[in-house]
Amino acid sequence: MVAFLNRADAGRRLGKRLAGLRGRDVVVLGLPRGGVPVAFEVAKALEAPLDVIVVRKLGVPFQPEVAMGAIGEGNVRVLDPRTMSMARVSQEDLQEVERRERVLLESRVARFRQGRPRLDLTGRTAVIVDDGIATGSTARAACQVARQLGAATVILAVPVAPARAIVELKEPDDVVCLLSPQDFQAVGYYYHDFSPTEDGEVVQLLDAAASSPRHRGDEREDGTLDDDVEIPDGSAVLRGSLYLPGSCDGTVLFAHGSGSSRHSPRNRYVASVLHGAGLGTLLLDLLTPEEEVNRANVFDIALLARRLSAATHWLEARHDGSAGRIGYFGASTGAAAALWAAAEPGTEVAAVVSRGGRPDLAGPRLAAVKAPTLLIVGGADTQVLALNRQAMARMQAPTRLEIVPGATHLFEEPGTLAMAATLAADWFRLYLLPSPVGRSMPEARK
Repeated sequence: MVAFLNRADAGRRLGKRLAGLRGRDVVVLGLPRGGVPVAFEVAKALEAPLDVIVVRKLGVPFQPEVAMGAIGEGNVRVLDPRTMSMARVSQEDLQEVERRERVLLESRVARFRQGRPRLDLTGRTAVIVDDGIATGSTARAACQVARQLGAATVILAVPVAPARAIVELKEPDDVVCLLSPQDFQAVGYYYHDFSPTEDGEVVQLLDAAASSPRHRGDEREDGTLDDDVEIPDGSAVLRGSLYLPGSCDGTVLFAHGSGSSRHSPRNRYVASVLHGAGLGTLLLDLLTPEEEVNRANVFDIALLARRLSAATHWLEARHDGSAGRIGYFGASTGAAAALWAAAEPGTEVAAVVSRGGRPDLAGPRLAAVKAPTLLIVGGADTQVLALNRQAMARMQAPTRLEIVPGATHLFEEPGTLAMAATLAADWFRLYLLPSPVGRSMPEARK
């Protein structure tokens, strides 16, 4: 039984269920790794800050799968005296297990937070979010740790959990669960896409949450607009996330690749870097949720390009030129759609950037692209690198190929996505924004 398209979809649905918490003193805490993409959407829906809650189980020395307690940040330790007594765990045994687990805990905290301080929970409502519960041991430990860190109220929120496990949970003040089957299967059974969440994705989501404004849909005092939008295209309605700074000279439309969405942490991270460069962004879902289920649509480049063009016309019409010059950022198959759309007669696209893209899928349209194009490819992504070189040879527009050393297709290696984002920001600043006197920028070349 598939109930959720992916973790982002589950998080959006969970956020709607928790809407009554909006406006309260709430902190949303994702359980790494898989719980963080769900928590990101919940935090956005509640307009609340997002953090991770990192816990480690303390296993009985001779039977590690049996929990005798848990540890968390701030030297928090929660023990189960009954289990310790039955297992005859000595203080020396406990200290050795805790020492080992705390080293691992601190390592994970450093990896995920990267210098960001832990959010203070004192007197606040902690909403602990995971992508699902199987046994509940990790969620139970997280609730206990949040309580000891000062949370006044602890709410556990998950998309799916066994009915029996919910009844047995005593640690949280409340449990919010969208689906609680009696004949529970594995958590992944209820997701269409349950691919693993990587450490880099957790970091990118936390970065995006920290850099995004809390209140969406309203124009702020400085004129900045940050809103979720709907864009009509025939019978379909495309969803997007629009950010326009108060004084906007250039906006970049994102065309994501296969298996991704406007909630992609990689694209959101790149968007946050573009925001820092003074650019607006429109992150798009070029397919509806119903269309995404059919994998053939992901490779229908003509359809994706038409949708991207429709979104461009919508943006230009709705904001009457206030979005400035237009650029396209495409990843994977989205890069082909961006180049296809940029090749349309009369299209005024000022620049295109492809990250790990498949420009070759734009086929004969490549020669008609006039916009300066930057192709960013990972040095370890050899097959895609070869395809980009072939595509570059067919292009007439000013084109540049940048190879990020050591990066694979998804730019998951430390520092590689940041390098790609910086390259993209420099390219768009060069071609979309007015050039201050004396600014030195890289030139496009064939």
